[in-house]
Amino acid sequence: MAPTSPSPVTADREHGSTGPHRWGLLGLLGAAQFMLVLDVTVVNVALPDISADLPLHRGAVPWVLTAYTLAFGGLMLLGGRAADLFGARRLLLGGLAIFVAASLVSGLAVDAAMLLAGRAAQGVGAASMSPAALSVVTTTFAGKDRARALGVWAGIGGAGSALGVILGGLLTSGPGWRWVFFINVPAGLIVLVLLPMVIPAGRRHGSGTVPVDVAGALSVTLATGAAMYGLINAGGHGWLAVSTLAPLAAAVLLCGVFVVVERVAAAPLIPLRVLTRRPVVAGALLMSVATGLMVSAFFLGSFYLQRLHGHSAAGTGLAFLPIALGTVIGAHGGSRAVTRFDGRVLATGSLTVTAAGYGLAAGAGGSAWLVAGLSVAAIGVGAALVTAVTAALTAVAPGEAGTRSGIVNTSHELGGTLGVAVLSTVAAGGVAGEVSANGVTLAFTVGAVAALAAAALSVFVMPPGVAPASATPHAH
Repeated sequence: MAPTSPSPVTADREHGSTGPHRWGLLGLLGAAQFMLVLDVTVVNVALPDISADLPLHRGAVPWVLTAYTLAFGGLMLLGGRAADLFGARRLLLGGLAIFVAASLVSGLAVDAAMLLAGRAAQGVGAASMSPAALSVVTTTFAGKDRARALGVWAGIGGAGSALGVILGGLLTSGPGWRWVFFINVPAGLIVLVLLPMVIPAGRRHGSGTVPVDVAGALSVTLATGAAMYGLINAGGHGWLAVSTLAPLAAAVLLCGVFVVVERVAAAPLIPLRVLTRRPVVAGALLMSVATGLMVSAFFLGSFYLQRLHGHSAAGTGLAFLPIALGTVIGAHGGSRAVTRFDGRVLATGSLTVTAAGYGLAAGAGGSAWLVAGLSVAAIGVGAALVTAVTAALTAVAPGEAGTRSGIVNTSHELGGTLGVAVLSTVAAGGVAGEVSANGVTLAFTVGAVAALAAAALSVFVMPPGVAPASATPHAH
């Protein structure tokens, strides 16, 4: 008798998440993802204390941020494909265990080498865990529930970045900077204990006899890492520096190598057909733009409040609370709208709201106006993130869920890095020197123009139509 496709109920059972248990699963996965996103921004306001306590020389300070984002973004595509081949459950739990252990190492660091090694290991764990977790979310929920679940996921991504600044400020001003890392340990261990109870062993889509595409894995990882390194370097050293141009050129060359390798590979790491699908392209583009504008707002806003207005670390963190709330509101509204309105309308509308918020921030006459403008922008970003994830993952085949999740998450990291590189350069030649009010105003103005341009482009790039509410989940 020929095998039949699993029903939605069967699919849910393979996840151990039938009925209301799915939402408990989403809560655990959301908590895990929240830690990963939080660690991108949580150390921002703690850097002065970290550099003074260890101490770190000036060249090592940016790497406290970069070591994590570089490993996280550079290995994401590999992690996504590995989730498809070897099982999302295995990658999820293994990545979380690495992340928790690396957080403990970072908190216990006695010198720069130990701290940077811990941060890089955190990124490795995050790259394994994040696409696997999103893959589980995508294959567990169906129809309107999937839209709501993806809305929660997108809200976590946006709010986590803002709350990272808040939590980083409170922890640094309170128990100390080491707790920005230590806090992951008990939270991560709780999730690590509970997750296996709701995610039983699932099926793998790869075969144990299929050779691993080592050349593809190496080339795409090096290409993504080189691109992120070049973009990060541009923020501090300028776009024409050799240390910027060389890795960016290497990234382009390695992308070419990757395409050639994937064309001839017997079992390609990432089937090139996935990269040409319109929903994937649209989702990746929208994710890059929305995340770039969001992370840039947090980055520039924290500099503006601390350096130009003398806010403390805790005060700066609390100022970002309405911005985090705006992201949650936007994501919640977006999750309800994606099954009712055309994706092109949602993408255009959300980016237009983002542009309006950036415009308000550009004309800010003080801290209150800046926070108000960024809060409006956050509503637009939250809705855009939901639209992006939904576009890329709504009609995903079971063997592509991890790969597409990896692409979306990589776009998140690359977009954030590119946004900070561009707007920080506009603001103050990389925000490595003095930050001026005029520079920040110009940067937010450029951000508003970029959001409007992306809104116009999304009309042509986004697939037409409403996200189907009848799609069923696939077993993973």
